[in-house]
Amino acid sequence: MSHLVRAIKLLGWTLVWVVALSCVAWATGALYYDFPLVALRLPASIAFVCLLVATTIFVRGTMLKLLSILSGFALVVFWWLTLRPSNDRHWQPDVAQTAWAEIDGDVVTLHNVRNCDYRTETDYVPRWETRTLRLSQITGLDLVINYWGSPYMAHPIASFQLTDAPPICFSIETRKEIGENYSTIGGLYRQYELIYVCADERDVIRVRTNYRDSEDVYLYHIVASSVQARKRFLGYVKTLNALHTSARWYNAVTTNCTTSIRAQHPTNERTPWDWRILVNGKADELLYERGLIAHDGLRFPELKERSRINQRARAADQDPDFSTRVREGLPGFGR
Repeated sequence: MSHLVRAIKLLGWTLVWVVALSCVAWATGALYYDFPLVALRLPASIAFVCLLVATTIFVRGTMLKLLSILSGFALVVFWWLTLRPSNDRHWQPDVAQTAWAEIDGDVVTLHNVRNCDYRTETDYVPRWETRTLRLSQITGLDLVINYWGSPYMAHPIASFQLTDAPPICFSIETRKEIGENYSTIGGLYRQYELIYVCADERDVIRVRTNYRDSEDVYLYHIVASSVQARKRFLGYVKTLNALHTSARWYNAVTTNCTTSIRAQHPTNERTPWDWRILVNGKADELLYERGLIAHDGLRFPELKERSRINQRARAADQDPDFSTRVREGLPGFGR
């Protein structure tokens, strides 16, 4: 019995120290990525670790050591929570404007719809347009998923189909400043603001298929009525307007391009949680299993293979009928 008690105590203390060290690691990262003075980020994070190491060496008693570590962690958290997002920074040109919408009955006026004229991925003329549509024009919803490396991580884009007008897309992204690059670890901290890019398909899809060599793009038709599509559209618009007024932090786990979509739904209407919501490279498989992707009777592997649109998009390129051409013959889109 005494052996069991000792084993339980050892396990308990091991878990406590794992939690404590995890707190130290997180706090060190917060200082390294988010300390206001860029030149002092590395020194501040090193100083923090050295201080805690010194504490564990010179402070007597295990409980006091743990209390000192957790106190240091709490101080960093308190400071970190005071950091506020902003819409007023030196933004990269492709995210320089935030979209917003005015709704007057059936009429929706979208401002700052992005429709860049690309020469290369990084050489382009930013264009921001105002578009007016009617909610009654929205006929359906399509899903674009693009991969840039790992099959487990992807980026979803919602594309709303309209009668007699080009589709309107929403892409939930990090809003990067000039000279800033995306960091997966940095995305766990307060490095980036969240932005809902409202764009033309010839922008937000074509830049991925035609100007980025290492990305694979797939297009699916979502099983939804026009009423459901309009409701989803209004959900995007609500968040769009909120972000235009008040900036929000991006977070790679809690507030990313996939979890933000789920958060748009009222709590009682959200789809059941699944690990593939976080590991979103498998999100299309999840939607297929739940019957939310039109598939013409195909098994998922074949559906996915036939839904890749890179070659179609390159062939369509500058064609005004770009959206029609990339859909011709795709499973789930009819004949």
